[in-house]
Amino acid sequence: MAGSRHLSCAGCGRIGRVSYATAATTTGSAASSTTRVLVADDQHLVRAGFRLILDAQPGIEVVGEAADGAECVEMARRLRPDVCLIDIRMPALDGLEVTRILAGPESADRMRVVVVTTFDQDDYVHRALHNGACGFLLKDASPALLIEAVRAAQRGDALISPAVTVRLLRQLEDGRKASSAAGRPPRTALTERELDVARLVAMGHTNQEICADLFLSLGTVKTHLTNIQSKLGVRNRVEIAAWAWATGTVSQGPGFQE
Repeated sequence: MAGSRHLSCAGCGRIGRVSYATAATTTGSAASSTTRVLVADDQHLVRAGFRLILDAQPGIEVVGEAADGAECVEMARRLRPDVCLIDIRMPALDGLEVTRILAGPESADRMRVVVVTTFDQDDYVHRALHNGACGFLLKDASPALLIEAVRAAQRGDALISPAVTVRLLRQLEDGRKASSAAGRPPRTALTERELDVARLVAMGHTNQEICADLFLSLGTVKTHLTNIQSKLGVRNRVEIAAWAWATGTVSQGPGFQE
């Protein structure tokens, strides 16, 4: 199946301070650590496929399926899932409007929404993130990326399909070059390895791909990402990517092609 010009979702910055209640009382550490997911898509086969992928993962449970936007809103309010996977083009209410209702700035109790669509259009990305989505995936994304997007949303992070992220950040870089004669923003004191990780994030690589490219363990990559976020003062990998493109860090690395 790695957003507005400022590439962060409207609701993600505050997501960690929102309290999410579940439909039923759970006990024990295993229950409390389960990520509950609602899937909304007008195609039964898509819903079944997402359920098959997600239910096979430890710590993830699909708690409901909705076939249209109105049903999604009703089920989300009733079931209180941790993450909602929402298609854009659905009957009754489209996914962008559903996202605004569930995760937008006017929502009294924002939910975590990941938009999943076949339509790779920049205006959809901007509107989805503006309406509060904490993820935007294309339906041709790999199962691993779908799972990573759900886990990222649960953490209050944002994950955008790599192809979409790279395209939007290239637009950001082109606009910066065209509109500013000033020097690049100052580069912070990242180590060479941290710069390598930041470049790969900006090029749309997942954590597993970074592991393979740099011959690092997953734990080491996550540690580098945590250190990068701390040094740059950013919240997630999308903002790391924005920094890397804006400072020219990507174009200074090996393997970069205009």
